[in-house]
Amino acid sequence: MSILIKGGTVVGPSGAYPADVLVDGETVAAIFAPGQGPAEGPEVIDATGKYVIPGAVDAHTHMELPFGGTHASDTFDTGTRAAAIGGTTTIVDFAVQRYGEVVQDGLAAWHGKADGNCHIDYAFHMIIGGVDDDALKAMDHLVANEGITSFKLFMAYPGVFYSDDGQILRAMQKARENGAMIMMHAENGPAIDVLVKQALERGETDPVHHGLTRPQELEAEATSRAIWLASVAADCPLYIVHLSASKALEQVKAARDLGRNVFAETCPQYLYLTLEDQLGAPGFEGAKWVCSTPLRSKHEPHRADLWQGLRTNDLSVVSTDHCPFCFKDQKELGLGDFSKIPNGIGSVEHRVDLLYQGVVDGKLSLERWVETIATTPARMFGLYPRKGIIAPGSDADIVVYDPGGHTRISVETHHMNMDHSAWEGWEIDGRVDTVLSRGEVISSGGEYTGRAGRGKYVPRALSSYLR
Repeated sequence: MSILIKGGTVVGPSGAYPADVLVDGETVAAIFAPGQGPAEGPEVIDATGKYVIPGAVDAHTHMELPFGGTHASDTFDTGTRAAAIGGTTTIVDFAVQRYGEVVQDGLAAWHGKADGNCHIDYAFHMIIGGVDDDALKAMDHLVANEGITSFKLFMAYPGVFYSDDGQILRAMQKARENGAMIMMHAENGPAIDVLVKQALERGETDPVHHGLTRPQELEAEATSRAIWLASVAADCPLYIVHLSASKALEQVKAARDLGRNVFAETCPQYLYLTLEDQLGAPGFEGAKWVCSTPLRSKHEPHRADLWQGLRTNDLSVVSTDHCPFCFKDQKELGLGDFSKIPNGIGSVEHRVDLLYQGVVDGKLSLERWVETIATTPARMFGLYPRKGIIAPGSDADIVVYDPGGHTRISVETHHMNMDHSAWEGWEIDGRVDTVLSRGEVISSGGEYTGRAGRGKYVPRALSSYLR
């Protein structure tokens, strides 16, 4: 089937320009000057007055993740459907190997969760929860045979996912050999555990103490330590996930100024939400915004610094760290003890809109909007040029975005499997109008026509930034 997206403004990393886009089957066939495309044959989508952008790539999601005695509430079915409606056409989720488990068994489990259930295309990173000789051999196998070229380690959560410095160094050395990217949850977990224990002993049990016991200094220290360990490992490629604070950003910026292979992402919650206004909400309400790294104080320049980091490319990507939990029966596991609240916020449906509001507010350019939500994550994680750009031969993952539209975010209208919204009542000056996934219109004008099982697993190459 052929589709001509006509009359719109194509936005990509090289700029914004009026053009018509011809889709043939699952890929982009051609880009024409306005009015120069075929006059007959293709179905026409009128994009007059709208932006035509590559489908967004969310490089950090956690569908069905076991955490804190429960599981993330979105399945691959519900989560990828919500993503699709919000303009995301590819996710990279995290398969999990916990301590004592076989890496390949963890990967097989995640394939079992996703296969036949996804509405959009998907890929996997691999969490390595137990770095040993077998896990290091498995890293080579996954890079060479499974299309998994990035591995996540944790400097937090002792007893669950935590790796000590020696384990981290060994994994980094292996990644330096096989070309993979090490992704790092950079918080000093043992020190945080001390602060949490002391807070609980003082009777400080409300959700706000989740943030107060994870100060930005412990994120900055871990970020710096990870950077120096990567240096010892012959400049192993390093990607800091969910960076939330000014001091951690300073560590990344200093490394990048030296030409190091250091990259970082942030998430919408750190660009907009705060410790005082959300996490510090009255009573137990703040549990809705418990996530790690935590929301930061509005009395410090974190949000302004993160927006600046996006403009200067010291922050390369905006992902969601989508890890949703319902308030009832899940977040409530932490009533009377903030340390037992499952960590996570649901945003996979809203990232495209929330970052577009940054364009409206003058914090990002149109081109940078597209780079941070689509092109750079595709390049960073070996999906480019199949994903992340509108170009002949690329997958026809395309979003028609209406800057004249309006979006109000609410639990009453969102499609994520959650009983609340972290973004309740937020107003966006723009709207996702039409979404194509590999040439198929799956959402248009508020009507969803996609289906579970049409999404395919996409094996990834090495990062485009490291060749």
